[in-house]
Amino acid sequence: MSGPLDLAVIGNGRIAALVNTQGQLVWWCFPRFDSDPVFCRLIAGDEEKGLADVLLDRQVNARSSYDRNTAIVTTVLTADDGAQVKITDFAPRLRNFERLLRPPQLMRIIEPIAGLPRITIRVRPTQFYGNPMKKRVAGSSHVTYGEPALVRLTTDAPLSYIQHETPFALTRPLHLVFGPDEPFTGDIAATVRDFHDRTRDYWREWVRRLSIAYEWQEASIRAAITLKLCNFEETGGIVAALTTSLPEAPHSGRNWDYRYCWLRDAYFVVKALNAIGATRTMEQYIAYILSIAGNEETLKPCYGIVPSEDLTEWIAPDLKGFEGHGPVRIGNAAVDQVQHDAYGSVILAATPMFFDQRLPVPGDEALFRLLEKMAQQCVNLALEPDAGIWEFRGRKRVHTHSGAMCWAGISRTAAIAARLGLKDRAAHWHGLSDSIGAELLKRVWNDKRKAFTAAEGTDDMDASVLLLPELGLVDAHDPRFTSTVSAIEHDLVRGRHVMRYAAEDDFGLPETEFLVCRFWLIDALAAQGRREEARERYQDALALRNQYGLLAEDIHPHTGALWGNFPQTYSMAGVILSAMRLSQSWEDRYWRASS
Repeated sequence: MSGPLDLAVIGNGRIAALVNTQGQLVWWCFPRFDSDPVFCRLIAGDEEKGLADVLLDRQVNARSSYDRNTAIVTTVLTADDGAQVKITDFAPRLRNFERLLRPPQLMRIIEPIAGLPRITIRVRPTQFYGNPMKKRVAGSSHVTYGEPALVRLTTDAPLSYIQHETPFALTRPLHLVFGPDEPFTGDIAATVRDFHDRTRDYWREWVRRLSIAYEWQEASIRAAITLKLCNFEETGGIVAALTTSLPEAPHSGRNWDYRYCWLRDAYFVVKALNAIGATRTMEQYIAYILSIAGNEETLKPCYGIVPSEDLTEWIAPDLKGFEGHGPVRIGNAAVDQVQHDAYGSVILAATPMFFDQRLPVPGDEALFRLLEKMAQQCVNLALEPDAGIWEFRGRKRVHTHSGAMCWAGISRTAAIAARLGLKDRAAHWHGLSDSIGAELLKRVWNDKRKAFTAAEGTDDMDASVLLLPELGLVDAHDPRFTSTVSAIEHDLVRGRHVMRYAAEDDFGLPETEFLVCRFWLIDALAAQGRREEARERYQDALALRNQYGLLAEDIHPHTGALWGNFPQTYSMAGVILSAMRLSQSWEDRYWRASS
């Protein structure tokens, strides 16, 4: 039985949409990830608006899946008399005259594959966050929706049947193209079929070049494609998720807009894709960062995918929310928060530019000088209070994770200086790294808890502290870290679930597990030599994915339902990074198989 977040992502690095198990397009922001949703059914409550779908008379079954190693989704609907319809959904992404073509279009193929199916095609777009597009102007092979005209459906299907939502017999393949209000040149069927085949070939070739671990390949491939689909390639920005206001828990009010680029989240995405050889996303992201850092000395925690966009938070009155769990927020007040880890996140994301020999244009002294400005901010802010990684809206503390990320930024700056042969700068930053690291660990060590706690002066534990060895601030076998892991297991682990923290925040006690925390614990256990336990937990984590292999932000520990914005890049990055850490090597597997 499918759940409400059994959704697949289709996209091309310019647009992205969500498809459910019935082949219904339930989410599509146009013309960008952060735009007004043309399809908003996902957060429309019980209202049948903001969708495009195919209804099969007397339907009894539906099965849906990705085409192997692609971002193409195929759904087969079956009627009680055996009649079947196949729906194929994709966003074109293909090579064309040595250039990458990614038009802001969704393409859909509807074809009969058994019997004589009788279908209804419904297209109900919205604008201004939830208002149906009442103005519809039909041409010879298209319908333009919106006032002013916003989106055009070009099709070889009968337009009158679509406009009136009239059932009809499907006797031949039909092709639908959703996109901007521009003329569609060329034969519709031939173009869609050609784009489908070339999009399939593009993704399979992209996957073939990935350097993934031996085990859990399917999970890593799907995570990699999903992360790539969250990269807005025009600017290089990487969104935290493709949706807004999918709540962290039922009726919690923890409804946020994640269609923006958090510098911290983007670092994890870059790290995961770099680990499997997909380095181009990092290069694009560094270009995005340069466009920000060149104008701003003080970094915000998040930016629009076009960095100058206004992210002021407001509530959309015409959308009831995911399953009625409002409010629906547009924008995000986190943009005005003080979160010091942003500086370290940028430096860590840029560090491979100076060390990875695969890159055609390596980092140079000009980039280093820009990073030095951020490193100085790390020095200034490492031991100062902020809102922390979890973006507390009502308090500030000297948070362990924020301080550790600042320290990591300073440490990597020293390493980059050494790499460039700048000995005086390397000595300068190494000295600051040593002193600030020692002072931070001293401040956040809690002798009562025998652990590094969430922040200076608190007994509360925080799952983000599990990242300390990954950042290099402490060794995984350091007795202080070993006892910290024990304290986190005592306070935050609920069976197989890992809470990010257990203390009350601005909205009360957290109810759901923030999924990336599970992967952080897995990695910490593996680093401490508890490998079999880590592998068991990883296998269990993969079982939480939806039927398409994707994860949201959270999972409810009692119901097992996915909650939170979707797909969550944090979670998908965790799938890749933990697989790389835990997998047996190709050599081990081959040797064991042949022995």
